[in-house]
Amino acid sequence: MPGDSNAQPTNNGVQKKPFLTDIKIIRDRARQHISDGAVTSGYSADRAKVIELLNTALATEIVCTLRYRYHYYMASGIHAKSVAAEFLEHAQEEQAHADLIAERITQLGGKPNFNPEGLATRSHAEYVEGDSLVQMIEEDLVAERIAIDSYREIAQFIGQDDPTTRRLMEQILAMEEQHAEDLSTMLDDLGKKGEPAAAPLSAKTLGKH
Repeated sequence: MPGDSNAQPTNNGVQKKPFLTDIKIIRDRARQHISDGAVTSGYSADRAKVIELLNTALATEIVCTLRYRYHYYMASGIHAKSVAAEFLEHAQEEQAHADLIAERITQLGGKPNFNPEGLATRSHAEYVEGDSLVQMIEEDLVAERIAIDSYREIAQFIGQDDPTTRRLMEQILAMEEQHAEDLSTMLDDLGKKGEPAAAPLSAKTLGKH
């Protein structure tokens, strides 16, 4: 641009703004509000809203961890051993997701909400036990599908305003998609092995999801 000493010429002779902010400005900004830690003045997202969304995701991961662990201990039947192992693996991965989310909340200057009171209300997914091995898998699959849609929307809402949180949610989203695929495959395999099909989910249950 004419008169812009920092502008750089392009191949076609048109000048454009430099990609990076002047390093002196970045250095000066870094010294301001130093107690904010990782949150600099260049952070453009609504921090309170992001923390609120992360706490709903945290609650969802905690509820999913608890449900998977219940299913791990309660799985029974001739095909239960391999399915229970999958439940335990998913529970451990959901716990790891919760830890990552809680860490990001603290990085943003918030407080991760681990309060058991209101946990089920904050969570997007529900805690449904299921009466059989097939029903347990189905309920876990429903919960994963809820998390997939919720986390996709959170990532899209945050966009470029907070790339670190967006990437975190996208990383967790990818894992939830893998969980859903694992559960869907398990249902198919159990059907081939003759595992009794679960009773259809009630209209009331489907309405909640």
